[in-house]
Parts: sequence; structure tokens; C-alpha cells
Amino acid sequence: MSEGTVTPKYKRILLKLSGEALSGKKKTGLDFPTIEGICKSIKKCYDIGTEIGIVVGGGNFWRGRDSGTMDRVRADHIGMLATTMNALAVADVLESLGCEVRVQTAIEMRSIAEPYIRQKAIRHFAKGRIVIFGCGTGSPFFSTDSAASLRAAELDVDVLLKATMVDGVYDKDPNRYNDAVKFDHLSHRDILAAGLMVLDGTAAAMCSDNDIPLIVFDLNRPDNIYDAVLGKKVGTLVNNNINE
Repeated sequence: MSEGTVTPKYKRILLKLSGEALSGKKKTGLDFPTIEGICKSIKKCYDIGTEIGIVVGGGNFWRGRDSGTMDRVRADHIGMLATTMNALAVADVLESLGCEVRVQTAIEMRSIAEPYIRQKAIRHFAKGRIVIFGCGTGSPFFSTDSAASLRAAELDVDVLLKATMVDGVYDKDPNRYNDAVKFDHLSHRDILAAGLMVLDGTAAAMCSDNDIPLIVFDLNRPDNIYDAVLGKKVGTLVNNNINE
């Protein structure tokens, strides 16, 4: 471990990266300097022994909800392919930084990735490998947020980290409203009751039911990933214990 005696607060994490986060200022496609900045922070977590799973979105290539009259199932399948492109790109950059990485997909495409198998993913963690999960849940009508909460529950992670383009959870969109109020700490019940757009309802309910802590933070500063893993105060903490 190159970080010496630094000890992570969270031993096993699931990081949710949006597709848009990988496009940088281009807003579409892949921006490799941006991806490298994100991956350098992930590498710092890797170097202190954190077990890391990553779920990637696909919005930088495709959004099913913007597909017009296309059949919803087919549109969602295209989105799953988009997440796989992003997973491979992130894997390539992490490997170039010296990380050992595996890509697993919920829809089989054996020539480019492993099929998702829970026990195999856990085995990869034990061997010090980062595992990147593509294709969401493998089923249409579920977002990649739902995939992230599902993998977090299946893999018994200590925390779900959601990297966004704002510095936490607000009562309304801070990009549209100057009087938006940021929350430092919320319960999962608060998220569901207020309908706050942190995760979709399915993902939020899954985190609540399985008692999965969630930290929502700003990826414009990539080292927030590393700071969150160390337990430093970043973004908004969401859990079932509001007194924590």
C-alpha cells in the first residue's frame, strides 16, 4: 500500500459514476483527461486497500427517455451497451495507472467482459481487483442508480458513493434556484418522503431496506472520492440513522 499507514473508513465501496461525468466539458462521448482525473482518485483508494466496485451510467452516449417513439425495451438495451463502452474506457485508464481491473456485465458479451457473477466479483475483491459493472441490472425499466443500489446490496458494501455534478443533496435544483438549501445529513426516509432527486425511487427504497449508507458528492473535485473513503466530511450523508 503506497499510502503508508492511511486506513480507509470504508473497506468495501460501490462507486456510481454517471456517464456525463466521463464526458467532461464536452458533455457527450468520452473525455480522457477527465476520466484520468477521476481514476487517479480511485487509484488512491485502491492503494490503501479499499475494495472497489464501480457502476457506470451511459448518458454521455444514450438516454432511453430521450429516444422518442422507440420501443422502451429496445431503447434501454441500447443504454446498456452505452454503459459497457464507458466501463471499458474506465477500465483501460485504471489499468494504465497500475490497477488490476475486471469488467463484468449483466448481459453476457464474453469476448469483451465477464458475465456478472456475485461470488466471482467478491473473489476479485479478495484478490485486490477493481470490478466495474456494466449493463445496469440487465433488465429494462431500471436505471443505473437502481443497478448501483442492487450491486451494493448483493456485494455487502460498506457505503454507496454517488458522484454527481453538485456538492450534495439540495431541497431543489441549485443550478436553477439561488435559494436552494443544501443538506449535510438526511435519512433514507427523508429522501423518499420528500421525493428528492438523489436516486430514483427504486434505488432509494433498496438503500433504505438494506441499510446501505449513501454519500452524494461533487465529482468536479475528483479527490472527493478519496476523501469520502477516508471518512472525511464531503457532500451529503444519507442513512437510516439520522443521529449519526
